[in-house]
Order: sequence, then structure tokens, then C-alpha cells
Amino acid sequence: MKKYYLLACLFFCTIAVNANTAEPFVGDVIFIKVARFYPNPASSVINFEFKNADKAYTLQVYNFLGKKLISVPVNNTKITLPLESFFRGLYVFQLRDASGNIVESGKFQVIR
Repeated sequence: MKKYYLLACLFFCTIAVNANTAEPFVGDVIFIKVARFYPNPASSVINFEFKNADKAYTLQVYNFLGKKLISVPVNNTKITLPLESFFRGLYVFQLRDASGNIVESGKFQVIR
């Protein structure tokens, strides 16, 4: 049980939000959101909309145990993922650049 908890902690992170600008920041560095996702929680599909996304980005979705379930190249400003093969629970998404660096990450919940 402890192994799974540690693995889950590696995937989830908390980002502080600046009350004056409502933009996430860490220290003095401001991060601009690239991905917007909805609905959250989701039941049948989840939509990802990308603002100023590079064509070389890849959207990856992981389950709570860290197993990669989906890897989709970002070719459009919107991607709709069907969730019929997803079980109820929490999932993590990562938007990665061509070098494999994480540009943005977040989590969403699937409910049934």
C-alpha cells in the first residue's frame, strides 16, 4: 500500500495561485496555462482545449498507479477523449513537448 501512495504522490503536485492575478506561480516564476479541460468530473468524455499549443506537444493520460493509458499528439486546438474504457477514479494528464519535458500537468476525475 505504501508503494502505491508514494507513486501517486510523485504524479500529483499542488501549485499555488496568486490572488491578485489568479495565475499559478512557483516562487517568482509565472506559468501560463496551455490546457483547459472539462467537464471535471467527467463520465463519458473529457475535452482538452489548447491555447498557444505547439504542434510538437503530446497529451498523455496516466491512471492513479502511474500506468500510461493514452498518448495523443496535439494536432488541433481541441481534443475529445472517450472514457468508456476508463474506470471510476482519478487520472493525471501531462502535456509534453518534443523533448519529453512536461509543459503542464493536472488531474481529472472519472465518475460512473
